[in-house]
Amino acid sequence: MNGNIIELPGIKNARELGGYTAGDRTVKRGLLIRSGAICNAEPEALAILADDYHVQAIIDFRMNHVMEGTPDPEVPGAVNTRLPVAELEDYISWVGKPVDAGQFTSAGIEKSVMFDMAYELGIFSPAIYDLFITGERGIAAYRGFFRILLDSDPDNGAVLWHCVGGKDRAGLASMLLLTALGADRDTIMRDYLLTNECNAAKLGVTRKNCEDAHMPPEKMEARIFVSGGVFEKYLTHAISTLENKYGSVNGYLREGLGLTDGDIGLLREKYTE
Repeated sequence: MNGNIIELPGIKNARELGGYTAGDRTVKRGLLIRSGAICNAEPEALAILADDYHVQAIIDFRMNHVMEGTPDPEVPGAVNTRLPVAELEDYISWVGKPVDAGQFTSAGIEKSVMFDMAYELGIFSPAIYDLFITGERGIAAYRGFFRILLDSDPDNGAVLWHCVGGKDRAGLASMLLLTALGADRDTIMRDYLLTNECNAAKLGVTRKNCEDAHMPPEKMEARIFVSGGVFEKYLTHAISTLENKYGSVNGYLREGLGLTDGDIGLLREKYTE
């Protein structure tokens, strides 16, 4: 098993960034944790976060109605912060088609029906990452994410951030942070694709079910994506978007999120060695 993966009962796709090469430095161990939703965390997982990692800040990137329905548990010593990257109305506006948002929040709606609706709307494509990183709400969320990292004292423990699956909104946060810390593109992509290892068992079942149903390749890819898989082209698209709009990911960090050279230097001082 990859050494970055953390076994946290009830929490999927949990891992830390410690040990990654960041320029001529290395990301410190035990300080930066990304994961899927923690609402179903078992007591053992909460104890590990509190006692082993001394988590001091938990950042939730999920939509507000999801946070309300399945709130994060309290971890002793940690401050919980909600920073939704996108809301349902943002998705609807992004697709540019007349859609009744109530269809997606109706009680009892089957997941397969919801998937088909979203697939027909074209939501499952690399371009969805544009909404997360360039949308007004997303920029505010990632700006807040970095502010918490800058305000946190690594001597007091770790910072944890998550969304639902811990792969898209949380994955983009990790890409931005690793860029700020000086990691190269290959390292960032390896971290992103590690989600597929974390979710290998579930993704294997999904792939077989799609093949048995003779699902078209594009729809199969969308199904795997929804089931917890990631594809290199999604992150590549996001990076290209930032390069086209800001010149580079570092340009986005500075112009889009307002980080200064001093902020970047402080992040590297705090979280690398």
